[in-house]
Amino acid sequence: MAKDFKKNMPMSGGLSSLIGESNEEPTKRGRPKTSTKEVTKTSQEGTKESETRATFIVNEDLLEKCKAIAYWDRVLIKDVIGTALQEYVEKYEKKAGEIKPVPKK
Repeated sequence: MAKDFKKNMPMSGGLSSLIGESNEEPTKRGRPKTSTKEVTKTSQEGTKESETRATFIVNEDLLEKCKAIAYWDRVLIKDVIGTALQEYVEKYEKKAGEIKPVPKK
């Protein structure tokens, strides 16, 4: 009986809704963009201010441990990695002094 009801029910929107013809503005979904960050590289797209996307090759066991730390501490993996890198840089600077930027080619 329910099948018959669906068969005989008229389709709403007509043919124009199937082929995409509409006078209405498309509905925007998701959070509104609040970042005023100037994106200068594609690796910065979709990131917060002062962040960029990077790809690294890491030891599998080390990565699994970082993921476990993130899970148990209920934080993001990027935060675990960021904290580890920050602590390493601070330790290095205490030992060797301020890190000079790499000269541009």
